[in-house]
Amino acid sequence: MEQKKSISHIVAGLLIAGILIIYSMAMSFAGGKASGGASGGIITWLIIILGLVFFINLYGKSKDNYVSFGNLFAYGFKTTSVMLLVFVLFLVVLAFIMPEMKKEGLDAARQQLEKDGKMSDREIEDGLSIMNKYFWVIMIGGSVLAFVIVGCIGSLIGAAITKKRPHNPLDQLSV
Repeated sequence: MEQKKSISHIVAGLLIAGILIIYSMAMSFAGGKASGGASGGIITWLIIILGLVFFINLYGKSKDNYVSFGNLFAYGFKTTSVMLLVFVLFLVVLAFIMPEMKKEGLDAARQQLEKDGKMSDREIEDGLSIMNKYFWVIMIGGSVLAFVIVGCIGSLIGAAITKKRPHNPLDQLSV
């Protein structure tokens, strides 16, 4: 049987990252928070998981389902890595283009902390100064951690539900 050409994990990661970037920009221009709000965050994670499941399934079909769970998971995780690199690069560029994004984030954090009422004004100021000082570490580190966890979940789901046909060592193709 003729094998179909598989979609590279690089192309799959770029496509998912492109969808995430478009969604984030649309939410930003619409006045919502693409990853800050509960519904925006859930939609972001669903885009990642469903995208991974879709591309892992396509990868398995292109290999005529002669793949193992490990092959499928590795493909999904490599796709996650590409997607993560592109999205972090997007976040860095966006932070430089729109420096008010950092200020808005700190203001939103201040409002949330004041609304909770569990911290004094001094504690809030100290916490916000730490957030301001370590903005890049928090932004990039948080994104990496979240994407790796969600990417693992999506890769596991995709590898688990994709049909697999084990190789039979007695099947030899005559050349």
